[in-house]
Amino acid sequence: MSLREVARALVAPGKGILAADESSGTIKKRFDSIGCESTEDRRRAYREMLFTTPGAAANVSGVILFDETIRQAASDGRTLVAILESEGVIPGIKVDKGAVPLHNAPGELITEGLDGLGARLAEYRALGAKFAKWRAVIDISDTIPTQYCLDVNAHALARYAALCQQEGIVPIIEPEVLMDGAHSIDTCYDVTLRTLHTVFNACFDQKVDLQGALLKPNMVIPGKKHSAGQATPDAVADATIACFRETVPAAIPGIVFLSGGQSDAEATANLDAINKRGPHPWEFSFSYGRALQAPALAAWKGLDANADAGQAAYAKRARLNGAARDGKYDAAMEAAS
Repeated sequence: MSLREVARALVAPGKGILAADESSGTIKKRFDSIGCESTEDRRRAYREMLFTTPGAAANVSGVILFDETIRQAASDGRTLVAILESEGVIPGIKVDKGAVPLHNAPGELITEGLDGLGARLAEYRALGAKFAKWRAVIDISDTIPTQYCLDVNAHALARYAALCQQEGIVPIIEPEVLMDGAHSIDTCYDVTLRTLHTVFNACFDQKVDLQGALLKPNMVIPGKKHSAGQATPDAVADATIACFRETVPAAIPGIVFLSGGQSDAEATANLDAINKRGPHPWEFSFSYGRALQAPALAAWKGLDANADAGQAAYAKRARLNGAARDGKYDAAMEAAS
């Protein structure tokens, strides 16, 4: 498939992306929460459980893998990539090297990984990856983000996207405005607007084909510590759509939201509210990590004997998010098996 065909397939009706690209440190924290040692074998077993879930492919178009995972084989000898492909699920890969402090910018971060990226992309393509992901981290306080931080992260995102397309891989462009602070939804709106303006200006300068790319942004929501608490799904939908209509080119075929620290149900309800407000120039879908995996991880508990329970929990969240992606979710569906 061409870049544009892959991008459109990833945001097909009723489907979204599973982000299973946790770094070694992140997956260890998640395994610690269930009392499971984070060994290579246990990580493989967990991801194999997710990828072989019966029926999940009806709602999961693609999976973002970590470097370790794209090289692993399942218990039956097939590669995990081959298992995904056999279900019609598109394999992807995380290619950034993580965020580090930005020089002369207290409290701000820059994502590394451009050095040698072209060669790594070529290797990942040979291993089966059809799309990739790069995450930039934008925090909010009374003094940040600075335009300097936005500029350098936007440049890196655009350079990554251009290199992906050069190697025949669809880039997912992920500028995440964090929800960790005490800021209001209006502040999140303003920072997200500035961030997206800067990112798409950089993509234009570096000749990124937007029709062969996807955007993975935050929703416009208040910070976790905001005094008024969290916004309703209707408020989140209205603010998010308004912000994107000011900033996101219609050429982008799809927007796959990150869950950004929202609970499972919150991420689903907010996505549903956004999709109930069509029509839009873009497909609104999901690229959730914890918000898709948390119930499965809790049910699995690191034990092969619990694989069926883990798969049932994962399939349910995939199904509910698939409904939300089409604006057909109802909170009553949470209680159903």
